[in-house]
Amino acid sequence: MFVSVLGDGCSLSLKPSRVVVGFGEAVSVHCEATRPVRVLGWESAIGSSHTQQEQSVQWKVDSLIDWIEEPICYGVFHTAPRQCEEKLNLVLYKSPDGVTIRPVEHTGPMVEAKKYQLLCEVQNVAPVQYLSLKWYRGDKMVHNHSFTDLTSSTPVQVSSILEIFPTRAENGASYRCVAELELGPEGPQPPPSITSASLNVSVNFPPTFIGSETEVVELISGAEMTLNCTALGHPPPVYSWLSPSSTQQTGDEAVLVSSSLVPGAYICTASNSLGKKSKTFMLKAKSKGV
Repeated sequence: MFVSVLGDGCSLSLKPSRVVVGFGEAVSVHCEATRPVRVLGWESAIGSSHTQQEQSVQWKVDSLIDWIEEPICYGVFHTAPRQCEEKLNLVLYKSPDGVTIRPVEHTGPMVEAKKYQLLCEVQNVAPVQYLSLKWYRGDKMVHNHSFTDLTSSTPVQVSSILEIFPTRAENGASYRCVAELELGPEGPQPPPSITSASLNVSVNFPPTFIGSETEVVELISGAEMTLNCTALGHPPPVYSWLSPSSTQQTGDEAVLVSSSLVPGAYICTASNSLGKKSKTFMLKAKSKGV
């Protein structure tokens, strides 16, 4: 009865010792004995292998499409240790069938400062423990989700959730996620990756004025005057004006241009579905030539 020796101390050498191969690609590995051997061979569910009394034996597959256990090279020697085994570090990888991104339980525009979740799903990727899922807003990476706590040699579906609290500055921002297989130096460079379609977010926020909500304007009798009530808001605000005579509506545009304004308070209100803001223009009379 032979006693097997694994790994260190075994007189076997695999070339290469770690193999990263894409699904359906060819693979070939040599096992060499570093001292005279009686029998040298491979244990594997697939692949051509020869058990022989030579110093080197090859394991070869023309198209690797089976999720097999890692092949083992074994050697039986004339002296102790009588039998050695060396397991091949084999990584068979498969790029995802697809990567998708969508909001969770939400449709339509988002509201500023509220919490939302975005879901990224990756279909049929292997091995999952080498997967890195990178979230981007525009060109900036905002989160990197790794799956090192999972272990599966066969293709699986995984997902990642990103929580966001959108601001008005992010109205129209584009989100995407990139699934990347980081397979180490033996793997393809750059690492295989697939990017989702972009998800453009619309962010609603109430109207706000850039400047003061009260302006004092010197009125020159007979001169054309411009009162600018433009506010930022999404959806775009609608406007209403009140003249010094509170019963008189003066217009529905953001900018009021007139040569017949009179002294007093002109009140502009900008409103949308999330709220409204008012701005007051105090017009004070100023005579020509003063």
